[in-house]
Amino acid sequence: MPDPSPYLFPPVAPQRSGMLPVDELHTIYWEEVGNPQGIPVIFLHGGPGAGLSPQHRRFFDARHYRVILFDQRGAGKSTPLGETRNNTTQLLVSDIERLRELMGIDKWLVFGGSWGSTLALAYGETHPERCLGFVLRGIFLCTPLEIDWFIDGAQWFHPEIHEEFAAAIPADEQGDLLQAYYKRIMDDDPAVYWPAVRGWSRFEGRRVFLLPQPDEPPCDTLDLGLGRLEAHYMANLGFFEEDQLLKNVERIAHLPAVIVQGRYDVICPPFTAWRLHKRWPGSVVKMVPDAGHGAMEAGISRELVAATEQFRRFGRFE
Repeated sequence: MPDPSPYLFPPVAPQRSGMLPVDELHTIYWEEVGNPQGIPVIFLHGGPGAGLSPQHRRFFDARHYRVILFDQRGAGKSTPLGETRNNTTQLLVSDIERLRELMGIDKWLVFGGSWGSTLALAYGETHPERCLGFVLRGIFLCTPLEIDWFIDGAQWFHPEIHEEFAAAIPADEQGDLLQAYYKRIMDDDPAVYWPAVRGWSRFEGRRVFLLPQPDEPPCDTLDLGLGRLEAHYMANLGFFEEDQLLKNVERIAHLPAVIVQGRYDVICPPFTAWRLHKRWPGSVVKMVPDAGHGAMEAGISRELVAATEQFRRFGRFE
């Protein structure tokens, strides 16, 4: 993978961070970087369950942006890790509002990729009056068609990866891999759920980039958060009504938006980004010709930084 660092801003450390209890079960980790008087922006990570990375702070010029980042329920440093109880899209939206109020922010730019784009749209359509605009990457609307593509569409481009994923499931259950994995991932026995969450995480991770990358060593936090929460949300269709996010786009259609999409994204294919763009006439699509799904692929990181810089200068996208 080409090094995206030439397109990203220099590494920056949080000025503040903390843990925010959001109910009797969940406490979420948050951090703030940049200029306290800068343009407020909320960063929404992917997955669900993938959690934050220090690289995520680097899409924004810290001299001009006030960046709020947080680990969503069950992800990263939030506790309990991998917890699916009291974990729905609607509750995540309420957590974002809790953070906005905690920070004393009136309106902010909403930045999200992959599942983060799903959550960004859900938040915006619920609280359009709190949004300045949107920077979205690798669009995922959490429809049955997209979920089926994520699970079984993989075999069209990565048959060997799909075959390995299916081989961990008995033959009589391979007709519904989502439910088969979901049952094992939610099992109470570590001997059952650890192989399942690791298999799920590997299945996704090996398809993120356009060009093959070295296999990452297992990471307990990522594997458990990603495996449990992705299976949970996909099995429940994101807690949305049918095509809900697309049907409600008119609630935010007056706001500026840029959509950054890898041409060869096999996790969240371009068709979904195009569907969203067609319902959002004021949106701008940046189709990256040499990229897959990864935010750190050079072309995608370049366009994301260009988008935050355009919004900083002009309050819109071109």
